[in-house]
Amino acid sequence: MPTDKPDLWGATDTYENYMGRWSRKIAPIYLDWLGIDGGKSWLDVGCGTGELSAVIAGACDPEELHGIDPAQPYVDFARTRVPAAAFSVGSAMRIEEPDDRFDVAVSGLVLNFVPDNARVICEKARVVRPGGTVSAYVWDYAGHMQIMRYFFDTAIDFDPASADYDDGIRAPICRPAPLAGAFRTAGLQEVAVEAIDIATPFETFDDYWAPFLGGTGSAPKYCMSLNEDTRNAIRDAVRAKLPTGPDGEILLAARAWAVKGIVPD
Repeated sequence: MPTDKPDLWGATDTYENYMGRWSRKIAPIYLDWLGIDGGKSWLDVGCGTGELSAVIAGACDPEELHGIDPAQPYVDFARTRVPAAAFSVGSAMRIEEPDDRFDVAVSGLVLNFVPDNARVICEKARVVRPGGTVSAYVWDYAGHMQIMRYFFDTAIDFDPASADYDDGIRAPICRPAPLAGAFRTAGLQEVAVEAIDIATPFETFDDYWAPFLGGTGSAPKYCMSLNEDTRNAIRDAVRAKLPTGPDGEILLAARAWAVKGIVPD
């Protein structure tokens, strides 16, 4: 989630309903792929509501776990979710930790929202010891993130200004080549990128549409900026396009791209 735009992500409950539930499914698959042994010190940069930190705490046997996020409500929520970790308000652009402090620095769904993702990657590399791991994962907003693509690929037919909110356009780093290139440019070695695919089922169309009315995140913020007639027209057009089963169920898919690299000696 964004780490330098807390106004976009100010409500923990609406974020949980919008993207938190899907991030929760990605995190364990991502950590299995990352393959970090127990007993390490971890930093979760842009920890948000603590989705990734909670899985790290439960599955990776960390010696210590810290998380930072610029949004105080998210930090407060994360503290209640993962009491064994230390959370604080902070910026991914200026991590207030000394050099070589951690064994692992990760970010879940962050790089596509920060003003300068190259700087964030370098900051993460700075606070990780030589031989340690820097990693992240991001949604494939331009490709296989069907929740978003059905919405924005429909909205553009009604309002060209929707492109200003479409992270598939605004976040070019959310593809394998740019991700790998950014990590190599930061000086990281043994860079690898992997696709992580999950199902994102919805019981009904209302289950799909309700998060877009929460105002939390790029698409919901755009959706709630519209007048009611335009919003309803987009809603009806999206409903007509979605693959819907006989009982109203909607089965979509989502892809995240994971990347990792090693801090050189």
